Amino acid sequence: MTRKTSRRSFLGSSAALGTAFWVAPQTFGKPTRSALEGLTAACIGVGGKGDSDSSHIADQDVEIVGICDVDKRTLAKKAKEFTKAEQFTDFREMLDKLGDKVDIVSVSTPDHTHAAAAIKAMKAKKHVYVQKPLTWSIREARIMREVAAETGVVTQMGNQGTAEDGLREAVEVIRSGAIGSVSELHVWTNRPVWPQGIGRPAGEDKVPDYLDWDSWIGPAPMRPYKEGVYHSFNWRGWVDFGTGALGDMACHTTNMPVMALELWDPIAVTAVKNPGIVEGETFPGATTLMFEFPERNGLVATKFYWYDGGSLPSDDLIAQLPEGFRKRIAEQKKGGSKTSAALLVGSKGMLLSENDYGAAYTLLPDADFKGFKKPDQSIPRIPFKGSNDERNKWEFVESCRGNYKPGTMSNFGYAGRLTETILVGNLAVRAGEGQRIEWDAKNLVSTNLPELNQYVQREYREGWSL
Repeated sequence: MTRKTSRRSFLGSSAALGTAFWVAPQTFGKPTRSALEGLTAACIGVGGKGDSDSSHIADQDVEIVGICDVDKRTLAKKAKEFTKAEQFTDFREMLDKLGDKVDIVSVSTPDHTHAAAAIKAMKAKKHVYVQKPLTWSIREARIMREVAAETGVVTQMGNQGTAEDGLREAVEVIRSGAIGSVSELHVWTNRPVWPQGIGRPAGEDKVPDYLDWDSWIGPAPMRPYKEGVYHSFNWRGWVDFGTGALGDMACHTTNMPVMALELWDPIAVTAVKNPGIVEGETFPGATTLMFEFPERNGLVATKFYWYDGGSLPSDDLIAQLPEGFRKRIAEQKKGGSKTSAALLVGSKGMLLSENDYGAAYTLLPDADFKGFKKPDQSIPRIPFKGSNDERNKWEFVESCRGNYKPGTMSNFGYAGRLTETILVGNLAVRAGEGQRIEWDAKNLVSTNLPELNQYVQREYREGWSL
C-alpha cells in the first residue's frame, strides 16, 4: 500500500464528523503529527479574506500545494508565502490538475462562485472550507447541504463567531430559559460599507492584463468590465455577484440567536422598509425586514426584524438598552458612526449582544439579573487558543484529521440552513415594500408570489455547473 493510499484511508475516517458537534468536549493538547496526518490544501481566492484564510490553514501544519486567484497581482504576492504552490486563475483547472494531491479546498471568493467551487471540490472528496455567506442563492445552499451529506467530507463555513466561547455560552443561557420565551429578535448592522442603491454604469473599460475577467464573472451573466466598479471589493452590492448587507453580515450577527432559538425555515418575510432593487442591479441603500417563524419544538412563534443601512429598532426598545449604547445610537442618529447589535426580547428579560460575532452579551434589565448563575456547559469549547478566525480554522483542520471528535459546528448541514433562512430576506427586497412573501421552506418556493421563484436559483453561464 502506498503512503498516499494510507493517508487517504486515514482521512476518510474523519468524514462522519461533519454534523457531530454536540457531544461533550475532551481535554486537548497540541497534537503530534504522524506521517499519515499530513494534509495538503488548495486555496481558491487568496486576496482580501482569502489572504488570512489561506495563511491560517497553513498555520495548522497544512501544506498549500495550489493557489488560485483571478488577479495575477494577488497570486504573485501570495506566492512569496507559498513558494511551492502551483498558481492558477481558474479554480476548475486547478482542481482538475491537482486532483489527488489535494485534501482540503478553501473558497474565499465573491458569493456568486462559492457553490460552483465548493461542490466541485466536495464531489472530488475534498474537505471544504467556504467563506460566508455559504452561497449566492437559496437553492445553492440546499444543494451544498445535500452534497456534503452525500460525500461525507468535513465542511465548515467561515462565520468565525461560531468559534467564540461567548457565543456558545450565550446559546446555553438562552436555551436555559433565563430570558423566558423569546418572541422577538432585532438585529441591526452598520452595513453596507460599499456602493449600492445605484444602477449599472455605462461604457466599458479594457480588462487589465493581470485580471482573468471570465473567471471572475464565473457562473453569472457576462457583463462589461468597469474599472473599480466590481473587482475587487465593491461586488457585494451587485445582485449578480453579492447578497448585500443581509448576506454579508447576517451569517455573523444572527448566528447566535438562530442557533439558540432554532430559527430555521421562516413561513413568511416582509420588507417593511424597502426602496427595492435599483434598476435590477444593486440592493437598496437601507432596508428593514420582518421574518416570521412558527412555533417549533416547544418554542413560541417568533418575529425576527433585520435593519441595515442605518435603520434601527423603535425608540421604545432602544430606551431599554444600556446607557453607553444608547449614547452611541444617539450619535448615529446625528450622523455619527452606525452601530450593530442583536437584541432578543423574552418574557423574562432581554439579551443584548453588541458584538458582530455574538461573542459577548448583556442580560437586561440589569437589576433582574444580579447574581445570575450561568447554566452548566452543554456545548463543546474549542481548546485551541487564538483569534476566533484561527480557532475556526483549527476546528476545521483538526476535524479533517479526525483528532477533534465534536467536529465542525458550522458544517454545511448547519450553515446551509442558516444561509437558506437568511437569503429568503432578499426575495422580500425584490417583492416591494409591505408585500408579505409566504414561504414554503421545504420546497423552496413562495406560494403566494410565484414570480419570485425565478430568484431562488439561476441558470449558470455556459461552461459553469454545479
